[in-house]
Amino acid sequence: MVGTVLMEFFCYHRDRPDSGALRHELREAHWSYMDRFAAELIARGPTFDRADDTATGSVHIVDLPDVAAARAFAFDEPNYQAGVYRDVMVRRWRNVLGRTMGEFPGGREGGNRYLVLGLGSGQPADLDPPSGLDGLDGLDGLIAYGPLLSDDGATWLGTALLVRAPGPDEARAVLTADRYADIEVHDWAFGGRR
Repeated sequence: MVGTVLMEFFCYHRDRPDSGALRHELREAHWSYMDRFAAELIARGPTFDRADDTATGSVHIVDLPDVAAARAFAFDEPNYQAGVYRDVMVRRWRNVLGRTMGEFPGGREGGNRYLVLGLGSGQPADLDPPSGLDGLDGLDGLIAYGPLLSDDGATWLGTALLVRAPGPDEARAVLTADRYADIEVHDWAFGGRR
C-alpha cells in the first residue's frame, strides 16, 4: 500500500453464544489472515468474560485505503465467514494518540485491560482524551483512543478506546457519561501472535 492514503477503522466482531470451539478451531486461520495486515494494524485483541475466560468478541483497529477495504477486511475474516460472530461494527476512527498498541508504554502484560465503547450522536464529545485520569497512570493508561465516525468521516458517532484501568468503573469514567446513549465496557487483552 505504498503511496496510498490510509484511513483508520475500528472493527468489533461480537461472538455468537457457544462459538468458542469453532473460534479455537479457526485460531491459525484467523492469525494467518491478520498476518496479511500486520503493517496496517494499530491494535487488536479479544474481548472476554473474565469470570470464565470465554471470548466474547474481537477488536481490530486498522489503517486501510477506504470504507470498501474496511468492510472486506471485516467480512472476509475467517471467523466471520465460519459463523463465529453474531454481528460486526465497522466505523471510521481517528487515532488520537498517534501510536500502535505495540508502542503502549505499559507493554502487553499487567493490569486489567478494557475496551470502552461509547455510542452517541449530536454534538461531538471526548474528541481528545481527558486530562487527570484518576487511577489510569494519566494518559499512559490509554492504549488506543479515538472518535467513531461516519463513513465519510464527517459525523461523530461515539468514542472507542482501549485502556489499562483498576476496574470497569474507572475505565467507563474516561468518557463523559451523559454524552452517550450507551457505554459498553468489555474485558480485553492484547491479541496477535506472541
